[in-house]
Amino acid sequence: MKQIKVFAILFSFILISTAWAGENPKEAEFRLAASIGDIDTVTRLLDEGISVNTGNQFGVTALMMAIQNNNIETTALLLTRGADVNATAVAGCTALTFAAENGHSALTAMLLERGADLNARTRAGWDSLIIAARYGLTDMVEQLLYKGAQPNSGDKDGKTALIHAAEKGHFETAAMLIEHKADVEARDNHGTSALIMAADKGHTKVMDVLLTRGADVNARDADGATPLIWAVGQGHQTAVELLLRRKADVNIADNEGVTALMEAATTRNEQLVKLLLINGADINKKDNSGRTAADIAKKKRNKKVIALLARES
Repeated sequence: MKQIKVFAILFSFILISTAWAGENPKEAEFRLAASIGDIDTVTRLLDEGISVNTGNQFGVTALMMAIQNNNIETTALLLTRGADVNATAVAGCTALTFAAENGHSALTAMLLERGADLNARTRAGWDSLIIAARYGLTDMVEQLLYKGAQPNSGDKDGKTALIHAAEKGHFETAAMLIEHKADVEARDNHGTSALIMAADKGHTKVMDVLLTRGADVNARDADGATPLIWAVGQGHQTAVELLLRRKADVNIADNEGVTALMEAATTRNEQLVKLLLINGADINKKDNSGRTAADIAKKKRNKKVIALLARES
């Protein structure tokens, strides 16, 4: 009884709050009922004439709320009663992007059967495939690809679903996308490929998937940095080792003339300096300011790195 009373108080507070915000209390009740799966109340209010597509101040409809809470029966009822499957909230979200974000494969299938737009995008430019890839929902990614989702479409920053999967470390999702013709060399607006992104984050399983499927181990971003330079800069030793095994060019410099060895000296990483030297790093290369790795190490006052470089000179 106590829980019921608490719920009633909260329910009343929500209705009052929405009324203060200029919303119709019955419409607010309708959306709340949809969100908690109260089919009887949803049916009653629809029969009383409430619009099935009424949205709150953010444009979120009862259908979107039902999907957010994985209420399959309520979703089916709302669709049967004419809910707009492609209604768009203020943030650009649709019922399908909500389903993708919450990982609801059954609801996604239901929406697609009712004509949900695969290309609908949020303000960030994320469609349902990008969202599913970002969260590593491999089964949903496969489902969306089967229905015709475009694997090489980018968001407002140019990031494709594969780049998002790489950023978050979802190697199985990355493999699924590549199997369905995702471009392993697609670039975002900064020239970052999926491999560069994975190297920056240290996601070695994703890196292995990408390299096995033909990603360029020496790809360069808009600043000229390679996966190796990024991995070194972030201190990801396992990622560096993987790239070196895959024959990454240890002496490529970025647009500022900075090599992986210089990056290791900058970050005072003794282990990576050793590893790079063993793999042929050139200690005599200079950046655009005329500095060698040893010069950088001296500036950083890193005695161990200075000693390592001195032995190679």
